[in-house]
Parts: sequence; structure tokens; C-alpha cells
Amino acid sequence: MHSFSDCQLKLNSPCELAQIPTQIPDGKFTKKSAYRRIEENVKVMADLAKRLYAENQRSILLVLQGMDTAGKDGTIRAVMRGMNPTSCQVSSFKKPSEEELDHDFLWRIHQRVPRRGNIGIFNRSHYEDVLVVRVHNLVPEAVWSKRYDTINTFEKLLHDNGTTVVKCFLHISKETQRKRLQARLDDPAKHWKFNLGDIEERKLWDDYQVAYQSALEQCNTGFAPWHVIPSDKKWARNLIVSEVLRATMEGLNPQFPPSEADYSGVSVS
Repeated sequence: MHSFSDCQLKLNSPCELAQIPTQIPDGKFTKKSAYRRIEENVKVMADLAKRLYAENQRSILLVLQGMDTAGKDGTIRAVMRGMNPTSCQVSSFKKPSEEELDHDFLWRIHQRVPRRGNIGIFNRSHYEDVLVVRVHNLVPEAVWSKRYDTINTFEKLLHDNGTTVVKCFLHISKETQRKRLQARLDDPAKHWKFNLGDIEERKLWDDYQVAYQSALEQCNTGFAPWHVIPSDKKWARNLIVSEVLRATMEGLNPQFPPSEADYSGVSVS
């Protein structure tokens, strides 16, 4: 079995995405065995999520980032489907609204952080403000370059207040992106997923890789490390993310709170 620790970036080390595989090594596991393991992980995590919710002391934030077509939506569907929606919420961050732009860049993010007992999933996140903002020169370098330290401070604040931050970069090759975009064009049922702007963004692939490398290097901390997930194969991507999340939840080991009273002998008529 592929260990999730294989995907965790080493602290204080450079990140060269071109040198990190986008596919898992041959022989690690098969598609069939991966699906079995995902099903097992989903059941285990559903039970752990119940305990986390009942305990009501800590929370988990799963951050998913990646290039277009990397599979953020697919990962959420595959990995989180066993969770009770009462205690598990997905937040997708798109272009900021006028109101959001009138605040600091973390204002809209902080509002969506999971409350105690809950699991939050960010489909894109605060990292957009050192990615798309940087690539498209939406703010001066003097502004976005300071945001790495601000993000680290923000994530440390979450950590210190009981939120475990799990960050996954879904790493795909440029060729895989081409195939997935073409598949959306070839299938009328998938046209809703396609936008001509996707082609323009693809032209900026190299710029985005540089921006991602900076974010991964500068915001990889002991309290909120990055995991680079090989994502050319969807089933492998889903398996490894589920392994990372399961290990995180088992490490927290949430427990049902003790009963406040002795209910032995009590019956309901």
C-alpha cells in the first residue's frame, strides 16, 4: 500500500513539481484494490466523524488545490460521501465579490472555517490569493509576496484553536489536463464544465507551476504541511487523499463524551 507519508513534503526543502511524479509507481496497488480500500476508509471516517461531532472539541479543514481538471470535485464526491452533511461542509471559492474585495483577503475564508466538531472542505482556498492573483498580476508583487507569512500565521491560529489543517495539492501532468479538457469538449453532457477561459488559463501552465511551487515551499509547516497527491489516475488520487484524511482522523482519535448521568434502569414508556 502506498503510504500517505510518501506524499508529504519535507519541511524546509525545495519543491520542484516537474520532478515529482503525477502517477503512482507500478505495483503499489491496483484499481480494484484501491476501490476496496476507499470503501473501507469511507466507513471508518464516517464513524470517526460521528465521534468528532459528538466530542465537539476539535475540527478538521481539508484544503484541496490543483490545476483545472485536477479533480477537486471528484475527490470530494469519492472521499467524503460517507459523511453526515450536518457536520461536513464544502466551501468553493471563486472570484471574490465586491464586498469581499472591500475586506482583507482572508475575510471570506475565515467565515467558512469549520466550527468545533465539524469537517470543512475547501475547494480552492486562500491560496488563490498567491496563485491566480500572482499569475494575472491582480495586485502588485509587494502585496501578494507578503501573503505567505500571513497565511502561515492564519493557519497557526487555526491549529492553536483546535482545527487540524490538511492540505492536498492534486498534482497532474499537462498532458492529462489536455486529455480531460478535450473529453469535456467531446461529450455534450460535459459542456457545462467547459469554458473558453480554460484554454487561456492553460497557456499560463508554466506560470502557475512556479506560483504553486512558491506556495508549497513557503507555506509548508509542521502544523499545516502540504501533501502532493499524484492525480493522473483518479482512483489513485482518491485513495491517497482518503488515506491521508483517515490517518489524520485516527491520529486525533475523537471519543464520544462520557454520559452526564447514570441512565441504567431508565426506560421510555
